[in-house]
Amino acid sequence: MILNYIWIGLILLSVIMGCVQFFAFGESSIFSDILNSTFASAKNGFEISIGLTGILALWMGILNIGQQGGVVNTLSRGVAPFFRRIFPGVPNRHPVYGTMFMNFSANMLGLDNAATPMGLKAMGELQELNSDKSKASNAMIMFVVLGASGLTIIPTAIMAYRAQCGAANPADVFLPLLIATYFSTLGGLIACCVAQKIKLWDKVVLGVISVLTALVVLLLVMAQRLPEETLTAVSSVVAACVLLCIICWFIIQASIRKVNVYEAFIDGAKDGFKTAIGIIPYLIAILVAVGMFRASGAMGLLEQGLAYLFSLVGINPDLSAAVPTAIMKPLSGSGARGLMIEAMTAHGADSLVGRLCCILQGTTDTTFYVLAVYFGSVGIKDTRHAVACCLVADLVGVIAAFTIANIFFG
Repeated sequence: MILNYIWIGLILLSVIMGCVQFFAFGESSIFSDILNSTFASAKNGFEISIGLTGILALWMGILNIGQQGGVVNTLSRGVAPFFRRIFPGVPNRHPVYGTMFMNFSANMLGLDNAATPMGLKAMGELQELNSDKSKASNAMIMFVVLGASGLTIIPTAIMAYRAQCGAANPADVFLPLLIATYFSTLGGLIACCVAQKIKLWDKVVLGVISVLTALVVLLLVMAQRLPEETLTAVSSVVAACVLLCIICWFIIQASIRKVNVYEAFIDGAKDGFKTAIGIIPYLIAILVAVGMFRASGAMGLLEQGLAYLFSLVGINPDLSAAVPTAIMKPLSGSGARGLMIEAMTAHGADSLVGRLCCILQGTTDTTFYVLAVYFGSVGIKDTRHAVACCLVADLVGVIAAFTIANIFFG
């Protein structure tokens, strides 16, 4: 529903802006420019979607190997002690732990199609433990906030879009995105712990947070001390090595478990093909609306106004062009994806704005969609502090994305 209003608003504002330019400034070609932008944007959306087919098929195939090889279960066992502390209302060894771990692990591996069903199943199991069926329990809120914070290890879709938009190294945002999404998740976790009075100084909770934060801070310190060209090269090498190691890990573990690796890859690749084809209508719809908005001059005025405000507070004005993506992300995943692609098309995939929009797109999940689907699936009407904690995670993620993008690519 929100995306419906946004889509209509963009088109109507574009036409209104065109009328203003025609009658007030005599821009006789403005309506032709707006109309031509619809054809160009529709063609661009189709070409990008088709170009994604091979890349998504590849990575969905690799990720399916990991899933069938038991990587998700391995990750689940590793985080079990930590999760028992932050879900104190859930009985020890309750089956919902396995479902939640599977959901989080699938999200981190970029397995969105598998993550959502497991997430809905986990909400159903948590609802069974809930004493007030109309009000969200602490465990349900913690689960939704961590899911909406969008912690991702392998940003498959982001790298695919960057490749299709002509990025020299599609994986160069891997490390910055990983750092930014960690801060987003950390912000949501701390907000939930404070609201639910969970002891952050528990040795397991504090130990996990401390180790991960220390590692991220170390990466940021190293990033600040290296020259930009060296930093980009190092980030690219690290990203390539990590991704190659993950691929090898998936294949080796699947082979050990006697999984038919080739068939697993084919099954996953088929899902990737279906995903790429399925997004064509949505991508064309949002790209056409945003293209009209830019052709009318409205996007330029918005970016100029934001750039002026940024310059007043000492922020790089170039970053202002990424603000629409940051605003759209909590509201609509497809809308933010369209703005990200449009930014890479207009400014370049390897520009500061293009890279920042990619980091913003991968830093958090679509907050209000997650809240609506997850709580709606079990009939929860009173979400208590869930929205506030999710928005804290979003805000921390946006600040982290802007800061880290400036450090790595500014």
